[in-house]
Amino acid sequence: MFRTVLGSVHRDLRRFVLPALAVLIGVACVSGSLLYSRSLAEGADRLQRASRPDVSVEVRATGAPAAGGASAVPDEALRRRLAALPGVAAARGTLVGRAFLVARDGTLVGPASGAAGVDFTPDRHGSDPRYALTGGRGPQGPGEAAVDRWSAARAGYRVGDRVRVVVSGEVRSVRLTGVFTVDDPVVAAGGTVTAFDRATARTLFAPAPGAYASVTLAAAPGTAPSVLAERAARVLPAGLEAVSRPELDAEAAAAPERAKLGTLLLVFAGIALFVSAFLVGNTFTMLSAARAREHALLRAVGASRGRVLRTVLGEAALVGAVAALAGYVTGIGVAAALGTLFAPGAGPGAAAPLRPLAPVPLLTALAVGVAVTAAAAYVPALRASAVAPVAALRTDLPAPAPSLRRRTLAGALATGAGALLLAVAGGELAVLAAGLPVLLAGLVLLTPVIAPPLTRVLRAPLRRATGVRGVLALANVRRNPRRTAATAGALTVCVALVSAVTVALSSLSATAARKAGAELPTDLRISAVDFAEVGADTAGRVARLPHVAAVTAVREGSFGLRDGSTLWAAVVDPDAVGRGRLGALTVRAGSLDGLARGVAVTTGLAAAHGWKPGDRLTGRELSAAGVPDGPALDRPIVAVYDGPEALGPALLPESALAGAGAARGGPVTSVLVRAEPGRTEELKEEVRRALDNPLLVVQDRADAQRDAAESFGPLLSVLYAMLSVTVAIGALGVANTMGMAVFERVREIGLLRAVGLDRAGVRSMLRVESVVVSLLGSGLGVLAGGAAGVAAVSGQPGAVISLPWLSLAAFFAGAAAIGLLAALGPGARAAALPITRAVEV
Repeated sequence: MFRTVLGSVHRDLRRFVLPALAVLIGVACVSGSLLYSRSLAEGADRLQRASRPDVSVEVRATGAPAAGGASAVPDEALRRRLAALPGVAAARGTLVGRAFLVARDGTLVGPASGAAGVDFTPDRHGSDPRYALTGGRGPQGPGEAAVDRWSAARAGYRVGDRVRVVVSGEVRSVRLTGVFTVDDPVVAAGGTVTAFDRATARTLFAPAPGAYASVTLAAAPGTAPSVLAERAARVLPAGLEAVSRPELDAEAAAAPERAKLGTLLLVFAGIALFVSAFLVGNTFTMLSAARAREHALLRAVGASRGRVLRTVLGEAALVGAVAALAGYVTGIGVAAALGTLFAPGAGPGAAAPLRPLAPVPLLTALAVGVAVTAAAAYVPALRASAVAPVAALRTDLPAPAPSLRRRTLAGALATGAGALLLAVAGGELAVLAAGLPVLLAGLVLLTPVIAPPLTRVLRAPLRRATGVRGVLALANVRRNPRRTAATAGALTVCVALVSAVTVALSSLSATAARKAGAELPTDLRISAVDFAEVGADTAGRVARLPHVAAVTAVREGSFGLRDGSTLWAAVVDPDAVGRGRLGALTVRAGSLDGLARGVAVTTGLAAAHGWKPGDRLTGRELSAAGVPDGPALDRPIVAVYDGPEALGPALLPESALAGAGAARGGPVTSVLVRAEPGRTEELKEEVRRALDNPLLVVQDRADAQRDAAESFGPLLSVLYAMLSVTVAIGALGVANTMGMAVFERVREIGLLRAVGLDRAGVRSMLRVESVVVSLLGSGLGVLAGGAAGVAAVSGQPGAVISLPWLSLAAFFAGAAAIGLLAALGPGARAAALPITRAVEV
């Protein structure tokens, strides 16, 4: 049997090239994703082991409040007790926060998500084991700092330069006293590490006066980390825990963030393999039809149905194995490309070197390639084994096609079920993930029924445009509806995914733009980029500028009321909000002029609680742990109003948090500014110049809407890049079908040539056929994908459905281009067939 398989594959080698190429691409995506994910995981494990080399045990908060309701934090007294434990070589209090390094040109160095501020704790030799100095010295005062060597090189800084660092929204100018090396995940991800002396770091980053983020213990020689963790746990108060280094490493290895990118890449690789299965199945279906007489002869000379089935599956397994091996080799290059695509700004040590001979990715690639190919070929192989021996005595007249009744019924049920799932999805990802494949499966099953009426509609216009060639092309599309469905099915899946992504992100973009415009209550808003803060003095600095009519900082406050409910409020300057100076609120009852002594609530909140002006709200401010232990609240309701979410659902004056410190009310979330009439643009530039902070964003309404709409652009580009692989496989499917059709229709093409159709006519006929099939697949894909995209956002409050008609039209144009290109090679081969040889076949 093996010799028979080898002979069959060798004889039809040209017909297996494109399906093998499709499997190769899919396997390359899978193996590349696995290799890259493995490289990232190994790099992260190495960094975890190398970072904080002096840590054997970490003492930290458990996340649950200690007795009395306050969150426990390690302090200096605890650090000293831990340092006195047997087996402790050193006990270090760790201070960590956010410190953003600004380059010479005023831009931020590295991503905002990776800007760490730490404490530099020198030993008796003046060095810190975590931050090994390679130049200069450690910081020794509030006007000094040290920076990791890689970030300093990127920013162009040298020891002795003045550098700008943004901490807690405040821009600081410090002297760069030293540079150091550090094995830190933050730097590996392209971020920065800025170190301050212990006293300065305590002022900037301490979670509470005299407290640390954690205390780390270095074990003395001969003391195991687990033993030291047990000793430390005995002296810890409630709310703290001691975690050994092996446990810390295991936690880092199990972090869900590590698996997200690898999972996403594997999902798209799986989609590529799924589309490849269409191509493989179509190829073996056409081969089985062409070999019907051959299979019948095998049955006639004694081969069993199982023998024929195993022979066809053996061909598929052989093609899959060869494609999988080639795909794995290609996957090594894919892994390298992924390292460039997804980590363009990554720092040193972000990923370990690729290990191309790792057994798991290699075996997975082989198993996936063989399994997908064999599974896709199983149904055609089953049909081939069902050919009766008597068929060997028949002429070349094709057997009548089986009934489409059961297929049509199944397609109608699947289409209805998929449409119903999308209709009730309400934005739920799990329901969408189930509904779209079911809908696509139904449409693919229904394609043989959809294609004939479509070709009848196109018959008249194509006759006028292309003459008899178009009519012949439509007849070929209609003659084998199953093959048409299989060919169009791959493009249907590809275009559906692209359309779903495009419609969903276009709608999300439009929704975000509308929401951003509605949520900007004043002429200008000053906010911080993600992971950064607005300085507490920002509103005061802006208020001193010319052309400012009103300005207020906005913070969030939360209070536990006596009735058991929670009052969430925006804490504002009552002078700016009162007397309508801010111009953003509509008062329904009472007056905002008295906000300094009271509280204002929105109409929705008032209706929910039955509140009205004059009612008193009493309670206490909530701590970070949600415990009402802060300043007392006892204020009357002075106004009921309507306004944007940024100023709701209640308003409190800044005096409501007096005496508790700004931290109790949370950091400043934004600063709202109203300009003098006609001075908005001028004031916007004045604010930017005055603040001179790359982490602060100054926006008017148009800026907010534009930035919100454009925020989805990078995501769309990445998704398009991933989905382009599936589109390429879909194009291969069309080319494969057209190429095999030439082999099947040699006699037909010869007869057409004999009755007067020239070579150009043959090429034109195949082009029209290919374009029609491509447009059919893309049309169904746009329909299904558009429905899924709408369903993805329709459940969101205030969703705006935006159909990007130009993009959807471009998908049709792209499908037509795919059809034209796919028919070039087959058309040239068909036109080159000698008439005499074709007629004799």
